Amino acid sequence: MRKLIVQEWITLDGFAAGKNGQLDFFTSLSPEQNKQSDLDQLKFLEEIDTILFGRITYQLFAGYWPAAASDAEIIANKLNSLHKIVFSNTLTTAPWGEWPAASIIAGNAVPAIKELKQLPGKNMVLWGSVSLVQSLIKENLVDEYHLQLCPVLTGAGRKLFPGEARMNQLQLQAVKQYDTGLALLQYKAGF
Repeated sequence: MRKLIVQEWITLDGFAAGKNGQLDFFTSLSPEQNKQSDLDQLKFLEEIDTILFGRITYQLFAGYWPAAASDAEIIANKLNSLHKIVFSNTLTTAPWGEWPAASIIAGNAVPAIKELKQLPGKNMVLWGSVSLVQSLIKENLVDEYHLQLCPVLTGAGRKLFPGEARMNQLQLQAVKQYDTGLALLQYKAGF
């Protein structure tokens, strides 16, 4: 069975976005500062064949990645070549620049994710999309969490994990520290 991996950038105090939805706690890092993390991300992308997004995260990514130059963003070509699915009840198309468009799934994401996990293929990654992530956490559909922990405190914002989540079933799989102070924490869920 394919795994669903949630990969998120979070602050040290557990927020996936700032008070007004801003992501500046990690977007301010330059490509040079992110080089080692990006090299690890490039390896990770070899393990997946599908990227999942909610509508807002799709729009953020589609506004940048399809035109990103691979000499500046080493993951650009791999990221752009992967199949993408957007969970949205409002979009009718999901273009990705000159690359193949993303598929759209409307309605309840839970049965769709259950079905996707049963299909043959590599693992899937879900980026951003906190509301979608939280709905899948509540249904115990997340297999792994890859958390990019930023050495920043925002004091408020949007928490990644819903307050009622029972997160006592996590097993630490790997930890990697980067020169920027960023740490990658990988957890297996429901072991």
